[in-house]
Amino acid sequence: MGCDGGTIPKRDELVRTKKKPEKVEKKVEREAKWKHCALTQEPLRDPVVSCELGRLYNKEAVLEYLLEKSHAEKAEHISSIKDVHTLKFTENPAYTGEVASKGDGYTDTETSKYICPVTSLEMNGMHRFVFLLGCNCVLSDKALKELKTVKCVKCGSPYTQDDVIVINGSEEDVKDLRQKMEARKMLAKQEKKSRKKKLQTNGVCTNEKPACKQMKLTNGSALPSASSSSSSGTTTSLQKNGVVPKRGIVPSSSQRSDNGTKSADKISNGLIADDPNASKVYKSLFTTSDKAKQQGKAHWITYNPFYN
Repeated sequence: MGCDGGTIPKRDELVRTKKKPEKVEKKVEREAKWKHCALTQEPLRDPVVSCELGRLYNKEAVLEYLLEKSHAEKAEHISSIKDVHTLKFTENPAYTGEVASKGDGYTDTETSKYICPVTSLEMNGMHRFVFLLGCNCVLSDKALKELKTVKCVKCGSPYTQDDVIVINGSEEDVKDLRQKMEARKMLAKQEKKSRKKKLQTNGVCTNEKPACKQMKLTNGSALPSASSSSSSGTTTSLQKNGVVPKRGIVPSSSQRSDNGTKSADKISNGLIADDPNASKVYKSLFTTSDKAKQQGKAHWITYNPFYN
């Protein structure tokens, strides 16, 4: 069929060959990385955050991801909001925003909303940009190489070479950043453990765990507080002067008698009326006293079942 009238077919018209994989245009790939969120592919809007691998996200998208506990390959290393950093950009005065193109007008799609404060290079993916972990300021890599300072050019805070995070770097950059990120997490865990050990050795317990309770008992730190000792002293002085303590407060054995064990046994058995060291006014609070058993008289504080 076909091939009549002197036409000459080509080889790809006669033989089935494998199709070449479709290549994404570099311009489209740059815009997807530098102008859109890595999680939702929505346009970036303030506040913009970045992880320690250099990927850009909308802060709102990261919060939704953490609340929903969903799964995403580009956010597997983000377990809390502390794993991302809010970036501090320098706005481009020449940026006019997303304006609809006119008939004969020219719209420059390469313009970026942010620039480097030192070199004025636009952050559109054509140039290499970084941010510093200490202050989260965004600068171009060219500015850091030319100035060679130990402090941030924008805010003046000190930084080290390990604090430099490449934004949307290559695969080699991502591998290097991942190793640094894991090393920081290990250091943070070790510091946390060392702090806990120091607190335990000094006898200070941050939370009431069984180990902390045992330390308190062995060290003898579970001593009566100053408030309890002061209250016991006031109650004994009131009893000596014949003043009755408030209802519901039962004085201890040391407050009522010198022979603490005998009076404690009597009070525990309910025989307060037989305690020789207790005052008459104190005994009159209980129905076991002779005054409370008198017929025809009401108990002056508590209810008296003997009164009709």
